[in-house]
Amino acid sequence: MSDPTKFIGVDLGGTHLRAAVVDIVSGQIADLIQVDTLSREGHDAVITRMAQLIDKVILSSGTEKAEVGGVGIGVPGKLDRENGLVLFLPNLPGNWLNVPLQQQIEQQVGLPTHLLNDARAMTFGEWKYGAGRGVNTVACFTLGTGVGGGLVVNGKLHLEMGGTAGELGHQVIDVDGPTCGCGSRGCLETYASGPAIAAAGIKAVVQGLTTRMGEMVGYDLNRITPEVVYQAAISGDPIAQEIYQRVGHYLGVAIANVIVIIGPRKIVIGGGVSQAGELLFEPIRRTVRSSVFITSTEQIEIVPALLGINAGIIGAAAWAHEVAKEPGG
Repeated sequence: MSDPTKFIGVDLGGTHLRAAVVDIVSGQIADLIQVDTLSREGHDAVITRMAQLIDKVILSSGTEKAEVGGVGIGVPGKLDRENGLVLFLPNLPGNWLNVPLQQQIEQQVGLPTHLLNDARAMTFGEWKYGAGRGVNTVACFTLGTGVGGGLVVNGKLHLEMGGTAGELGHQVIDVDGPTCGCGSRGCLETYASGPAIAAAGIKAVVQGLTTRMGEMVGYDLNRITPEVVYQAAISGDPIAQEIYQRVGHYLGVAIANVIVIIGPRKIVIGGGVSQAGELLFEPIRRTVRSSVFITSTEQIEIVPALLGINAGIIGAAAWAHEVAKEPGG
């Protein structure tokens, strides 16, 4: 039998479980199905729901299970990949400590299963099939509720230090900066995440600065989101524009660090916050140009991600295929 080309990619999210069949030759997905995670029911219930979802996707696709090469799961937390354990999930309710997710899915579904951090899954997917194609070394940033990241170095997903290498969102930008959820201070995440942008908008309104943001939400501060800040910025609000300029500057500093250390040919930026487009990319590129002198920034592309919300699903499936190719995989 020839090597299977169909793998199942799964995205474990705080709100939704999403799974699809992925053709690892083309990177195309089919039969995408989404269900509620219902994480408050506990990890055993979530894992059972995930197994049922995987079986449902395979059935929906009309593919025989024997033709599926395996399952890849993108997990938003810290993993022990070698032993298939979820060590800690910061944003899901329940006691996700040392949970044998890989073993339980293999038992319930009957397919080889492999885990990968969700940001690294996005990185791998974008490198193989998306905005990072065509180069050997790529750095990815995903900007959302947090700031995740990943590296492909010389054609290999960089997973040193137990897979924690590549946490680009937790490089320190300001040693005297605010405390980060990771325990450090001044991480990129504290400046460039969605909540950080919303907090900057709220602060501007509370301080009485001349901005439309308060009026846009009826002065209900709880309704100020990154989208509100973005809409104010593109309508010409100088305070909102300054917030995105500042976020882009901090991202540019972080990207400049990665360029000098790793030398990626492409920087790929995805996640919800990246939808701000040139409002964000222009200050990023400007800061990089003014910060990097030891190498030529003209050889480096800073580009938006291409695969959207499916990057993690595609990358997780591709990673399962990658592991299956290894001796003993």
